[in-house]
Amino acid sequence: MTQPVTERLALRVQLVRFVAVGVLSACVDFGILWLLMHFGLGHTPAKAISFVAGTTTAYLINRRWTFGATGSAKSFVGVLVLYGSTFVVQVGLFSLLYPWLFSRWGYTVAQVVAFVIAQGVATTVNFIVQRTLIFRH
Repeated sequence: MTQPVTERLALRVQLVRFVAVGVLSACVDFGILWLLMHFGLGHTPAKAISFVAGTTTAYLINRRWTFGATGSAKSFVGVLVLYGSTFVVQVGLFSLLYPWLFSRWGYTVAQVVAFVIAQGVATTVNFIVQRTLIFRH
């Protein structure tokens, strides 16, 4: 059974906005990650800090612009649980992949590839959960 055209358009608009916000948030995340590692912070704490900065950026913009939601205690708690889960997934994947990739391809490739894989998994999970559970109308 197909969805009504208006619902498909809403999904398409939300997805495009979510990706745009994701690109901006990923730039914040990766920029902070790069700076912290460049100045000597280890890869796991650097990723943890950069994740919080990027995720905060994404939440604040996505809540209003992408999903058109107002803040509520229920949605805030839902986002905290979701972001706590994706924090473990994203930082965990980065921490596992980075040393392995570093030993094969060096610093820059390891940093970029581990970041992209971890970010991709977290972004997919975040969109699905936010659209279907947290910010559904």
